[in-house]
Amino acid sequence: MEKLIDRITGEVTKAFTEAGYDARYGKVTLSNRPDLCEYQCNGAMAAAKEYRCAPFQISDRIAEALSGNPMFAAAESVKPGFLNLKVSPEYLAEYLNGMQEEDGRFGCEKTKHPKTIIVDYGGANVAKPLHVGHLRSAIIGESVKRIGRFMGHTMIGDVHLGDWGLQMGLIIVELKARKPELVYFDESYTGEYPAEPPFTISELEEIYPAASKKSKEDEAYKEAAMQATFELQNGRRGYQALLSHILTVSVTDLKRNYESLNVSFELWKGESDAQPYIPDMVQKMKDDGFAYISDGALVVDVKEETDTKEIPPCMILKSDGAALYNTTDLATLVWRMQDYQPDGIIYVVDKRQELYFTQVFRCAKKTGIVKPETELKFLGFGTMNGKDGKPFRTRDGGVMRLEYLVADINREMLTKITENQKTKEDLKLDSEKAEETAKIVALSAIKYGDLSNQAGKDYVFDVDRFTSFEGNTGPYILYTIVRIKSILSKYEAQGKKVSDGKGAILAARTDNEKNLMLAVSRFSAVVENAFEETAPHKLCTYIYELSNAFNVFYHETRILAEEDEELRRSYIGLLSLTKGVLEACIDMLGFSAPERM
Repeated sequence: MEKLIDRITGEVTKAFTEAGYDARYGKVTLSNRPDLCEYQCNGAMAAAKEYRCAPFQISDRIAEALSGNPMFAAAESVKPGFLNLKVSPEYLAEYLNGMQEEDGRFGCEKTKHPKTIIVDYGGANVAKPLHVGHLRSAIIGESVKRIGRFMGHTMIGDVHLGDWGLQMGLIIVELKARKPELVYFDESYTGEYPAEPPFTISELEEIYPAASKKSKEDEAYKEAAMQATFELQNGRRGYQALLSHILTVSVTDLKRNYESLNVSFELWKGESDAQPYIPDMVQKMKDDGFAYISDGALVVDVKEETDTKEIPPCMILKSDGAALYNTTDLATLVWRMQDYQPDGIIYVVDKRQELYFTQVFRCAKKTGIVKPETELKFLGFGTMNGKDGKPFRTRDGGVMRLEYLVADINREMLTKITENQKTKEDLKLDSEKAEETAKIVALSAIKYGDLSNQAGKDYVFDVDRFTSFEGNTGPYILYTIVRIKSILSKYEAQGKKVSDGKGAILAARTDNEKNLMLAVSRFSAVVENAFEETAPHKLCTYIYELSNAFNVFYHETRILAEEDEELRRSYIGLLSLTKGVLEACIDMLGFSAPERM
């Protein structure tokens, strides 16, 4: 179904061309003065210079040409040459009825050119619990993936685990010190290794920090960890088996934590999966003349003539021959291209890594690891801060575990829901249902609180504000959806069917009803734009505006008490469509709505 703004642009463009002007001047945008009009066209201002006349002479002609068009309630020329447009209520109602026919898509067409896109997000390290620093990558990446999937693209999420390097050596050395009798440390052993891991997730999460602390105080201990890392990376059987156990235990726990955020991945690949591709990749860079030795290290130049600041070479191997993160990320690109041939890859990472990814992307393009047309996109996010403006911490100054933050928000939400129901006997939930509802609403508070901010900006994680049922918050959006559900349920309790409202929407009778209909009509344009700009916050802005438009309409309109049955069916059709659009949007943001709150 064609977007409403495109239909309007088509009519205005037709008027321009029939009047003898170039079609490019017919572009229509949403009005930046909604008090004056709903849509606007400023093409006459730009065309005046080319056609050597006053802008209003052009806008007057276009307004006159559109005056009898049934799409418009008004097409007004305003000096010095603006074209102000208002959509006909009848045409708008017809458009919304068409949206109802698009089951689950509400008029939003899937892309005509579907792509395969990998989203690299998560970035958790094995053997370590998720902390609040992992929140933004997970939430933003999941939403980007869902929006792309809604648009018809094949979206593949990869957690890209940190499972390689010194941290593995540290765990091995510490485990050996604690349990030297384990068969994994016997180099002469040739049998099968045990299927069960020799540690629990709790033990593993305690082992790593203990080992890390020792390595900073004991040089010999650190040397042993480096040697263990070297042996692991060079295929020592026992250490490879331990790595497998570490991954099994860690990934099981990580999945549980990510699931609590309604975040999932199609691929659970790690840095270790890229290691087999490194030797051939490095050799090809050398053979093709891209890689050279500089100060003992192997590097590839990635600077370009248009650079306004220094872009250092991309280091491929250190002077001792060891691989780096650059090496692993480039090798990861090798297997991604080999296995998936993606049209694009989006990296959802801390914005402070922009220079690093500039080097990696340029190196990948220059050396032919990725095709010239493959889009490598850096989506950098800002810091999640506490109310003091500093990175979010626990009360004692430590980094908060993600599961503790989620549990805190769940408790806060349960308290608010319980308090809210004390004054609403008909809405009371039993304790189990209340806890389940609190988790659903808490997730909306966390995700919406994050996603409503532009990804690249820092923001303050304010628990009190994010869990409020008023203002620009997740709970407010859910409260709006639940309110609509309640009305629709009461309508069906009267022996009616909500489906009777399908195709029954009538022309708006009030400004507030029309404002709601206009907001609903923008759905497909907003989703397309959110995908094109990799900007989930635009969906948040939209559903907040839509929720406000609905609540204004709700407070001024007797919906169920309306005596005119045709008009009541129209209201039900509009409410059902509004609910559907809101639910589609929150699903793309990664949360859902309860039946009651």
